[in-house]
Amino acid sequence: MAKGANTKGAKGMMMLEAYAERYRRDLFDSVIPFWERHSLDREHGGYFTCLDRDGSVYDSRKYVWLQGRAVWMFARLYNTVERRQAWLDAATLGVEFLRRHARDGEGRVFFSLTREGQPHFFQRKPYGAVFYQMGLLEYARATGDAACLAEAVELFWQIVGWIADPALLGRQALPGQAPMSKLADLLVVGMMAADLAQQLDDPRYLQVVRDTLAGVARHYDPARRIFREHVAHDGRDLMDTPEGRLFLPGHSIETAWIVLHMLDLVPSAEHTTMALEAVEGSLELGWDAGHGGLLYFMDLAGRPTLQLEATMKLWWPHAEAIYALVLAAVRTGEPRWLRWLERVDAYTYSHFPDPEHGEWFGYLERDGSLALSSKGGNYKGFFHVPRALLFSVQAIEARI
Repeated sequence: MAKGANTKGAKGMMMLEAYAERYRRDLFDSVIPFWERHSLDREHGGYFTCLDRDGSVYDSRKYVWLQGRAVWMFARLYNTVERRQAWLDAATLGVEFLRRHARDGEGRVFFSLTREGQPHFFQRKPYGAVFYQMGLLEYARATGDAACLAEAVELFWQIVGWIADPALLGRQALPGQAPMSKLADLLVVGMMAADLAQQLDDPRYLQVVRDTLAGVARHYDPARRIFREHVAHDGRDLMDTPEGRLFLPGHSIETAWIVLHMLDLVPSAEHTTMALEAVEGSLELGWDAGHGGLLYFMDLAGRPTLQLEATMKLWWPHAEAIYALVLAAVRTGEPRWLRWLERVDAYTYSHFPDPEHGEWFGYLERDGSLALSSKGGNYKGFFHVPRALLFSVQAIEARI
């Protein structure tokens, strides 16, 4: 890449158009068809996510957060790409399964269900509910289903309450715990509120977005130009704990582009600069100079992490980085983003996609060798890869 390549010039736009064509082919010829062929459970409803390399099912349980993510993805395709009946039918398959089985008598959301929909595991975290809510809302947008919209609104405010008071989900605060702000909790609330603000005329949702941006800013480390996973509510230094030193390059990058999306609703030059700098800072700190690719977990003091998979290379940080870089490139026209996009794209497309069976592998060793042949599991489903590819194509097309 020419050092001075600028996305506002003809050469920069040609490069972005070439990336858009790659991502378009991957999305529509490989990724979506893989999940359409193998994940839809037309007998019991919902989706299989534990898929081996060839798409065969190795665990028939239904993981609720991945069910909600798939509903969101199919509905998003229907809403923003083409009103294709097959996509709406696929979203309906998941919505109907979730509305029958996902919640208990108190309105809480299970983490996993049997294939038939019987409760299997309750996690005491809000994230299954988050993606169920997002699926409901996107489906309501596609269909005008008033019941889904009402449940999405009701569930949003329940989730806000659960995050504010984890004891409501059975997670009691203990005297030895430092009261911490969790980056993931802030982001999911902000994402849901931003979506609701675009569908409903209610100023409360924009206020939640503003509050989220203020909260995320407290996680920003200006010296390193990254977002930290945990900060203390009372401002105390947490660097004596692994949680306080924890850095996830992929999550910091995902945070940055989510912030940019929220800023479309409540603009702020200061927060825009913060988000863009976090993309670059996270890549610089998280990139593995020896083997390439983004490390999964890092300790900011260089100490051992508690996570044994820290040095592995996973699919989703690379997908998130591709979209964040595309978004930064089309919005700023600065050449630094194309230089990084070339680097991230080259690593990603030489390691993750499977040319034989389609989709992406999820888990690599540090040296880039394949750790697992699976295409999905209880954490990998029809979400990060297609979302990043779709958003990247749409961002470039909007700029052309």
